[in-house]
Amino acid sequence: MTEIVLTQDSVRVQLTAVEKVVTIHGDVSVPRSAIRGVEIVEDALAATRGLRVGLGLPGVRKLGTWHRRSGKEFVDVRQGQPAVRVLLSGDDFSALLLGTDDPQSLAAALAPETA
Repeated sequence: MTEIVLTQDSVRVQLTAVEKVVTIHGDVSVPRSAIRGVEIVEDALAATRGLRVGLGLPGVRKLGTWHRRSGKEFVDVRQGQPAVRVLLSGDDFSALLLGTDDPQSLAAALAPETA
């Protein structure tokens, strides 16, 4: 199962060995300075749009990189699990869509600081 690791400077999505093979991607790490917004998504499977490189089991699981006109989104979501969409700027991805059992806590921990 994917692990989300938060540090003072970065957000790291640590994939299992099988997930790395399926997604054709290694762990994803983004600097916290790239976060420009966070939103809670109740139906994460429906919120995923675009063409994918990775796993897409309709109605069950989506994992990998989704390509859209607005950029690339790294997706890791499961059926029945809400998610947090992390909007990014100046990074390889334009967003991360991460499934979590506690979206409020994750969103609060990821929210960009306002000066």
